[in-house]
Amino acid sequence: MESAMRSLLSDNSRYVESFRVFLKNSTEHQCMQQFIETKLPEVISSIGNEKSTLDVLGIGSGSGEIDLQMLSKIQAKYPGILINNNIVEPSAEQIFCYKERVAKTPDLDNITFSWHKKTSTEYEHQVNEQKEYRKYDFIHMIQMLYYVKDVPATLKFFRSCLSPNGKLLIILVSVSGRPRFKQQSRLGSYLIRSPKGESGWSTLWKKYGPRLPLNDLCLYITAGDITDMLRSMGAQYKSYDLPSDMDITGCFIEGDRNGELLLDFLTETCDFKKNAPSDLRDQIMKDLQSPECSTTKDGKIIFNNNLSVVVVGNE
Repeated sequence: MESAMRSLLSDNSRYVESFRVFLKNSTEHQCMQQFIETKLPEVISSIGNEKSTLDVLGIGSGSGEIDLQMLSKIQAKYPGILINNNIVEPSAEQIFCYKERVAKTPDLDNITFSWHKKTSTEYEHQVNEQKEYRKYDFIHMIQMLYYVKDVPATLKFFRSCLSPNGKLLIILVSVSGRPRFKQQSRLGSYLIRSPKGESGWSTLWKKYGPRLPLNDLCLYITAGDITDMLRSMGAQYKSYDLPSDMDITGCFIEGDRNGELLLDFLTETCDFKKNAPSDLRDQIMKDLQSPECSTTKDGKIIFNNNLSVVVVGNE
């Protein structure tokens, strides 16, 4: 990592601001919403069998927009059933936004909300220390496993939190490839894939990861790696593709603040354009326009943001 650069996660306000610009410029939430509308009812079709209460757990739920949409589908499938919704989210700002969203959303009378300002690892440690092994009917982990140091152990723990017929839903960057290197875990060694470029993110991670301030996070994890780990554990799962893109044209307009924030988000680097060495900045700017990352359409540079959903069952 270049010494002058620091992780975007070290500045929570800038991270949240850059994330909001990312959502505005990408179709990420739209493709998730389409999945929720068309596929989620099937996913949750058996989680509430013969139950009067459903327990839901969101890990890294952010401001709750996607959470509430999924909860509405659970309500529609199981009308009148009490839903206990627990949220594990490390950002106080995101929790505040989530609470504001709940306050403005109608028809939530049969849902209780409990927020826990923790990382997933902190939550796991608390559960193990207090020996409060609660079971959940539906657990979701959307775009958060990049920030977990021991992914196989995290998967094993949250699988153990599923009730009979429960479902664990994971969304990550979509990619496939040949094994490139091993990640050590207390559960053993797992092969991490070498991306072929199905998502522009993988090109950046593969080529520039060692030079960016990502070292303490598992930012090379993709949905393909997750399915490899699940197969090693003997877990049953089903995968879905979510095509998505992002307009990064602003990244190439001098003085465009939103473009600078997008660059921060793409590189996980605080004020990347200012702090990155000129050779690294020039190389990344060039590669962001390459076919491995993006296409050009109507004069705009469109980044490949494809995602995958992995649903793990506990039948």
